[in-house]
Amino acid sequence: MDLISPTITNLIIFVLAIYVGYHVVWTVTPALHTPLMAVTNAISSVIIVGALLAAAAHGAGADLSGGGATPANVWISKGAGALAAAFAAVNIFGGFLVTQRMLAMYKKKEPAKGKSGH
Repeated sequence: MDLISPTITNLIIFVLAIYVGYHVVWTVTPALHTPLMAVTNAISSVIIVGALLAAAAHGAGADLSGGGATPANVWISKGAGALAAAFAAVNIFGGFLVTQRMLAMYKKKEPAKGKSGH
């Protein structure tokens, strides 16, 4: 006999993960932000490979000659894979934009040309 249902256990783990994740992310110094974004982009690139594999699903026993009907679960897999690939692509490109913006903050600003201080 379980004292706590598995749903409650999973909910507790989910809430604790949100709490710990919040505190971990907000305590990161700006100097570490760029390396963390690079790791996030690497993880998303692995996710996009899996999403593309799911989007190219044929299904077990499907007729690959093109003459047979494709089962509904294959279309669901293709749709979910395409959606996952789109979300991962947005995450990757957004990560590159944020990384580029963070790196631009550390560049020295050139003095404005044409303005005289005298």
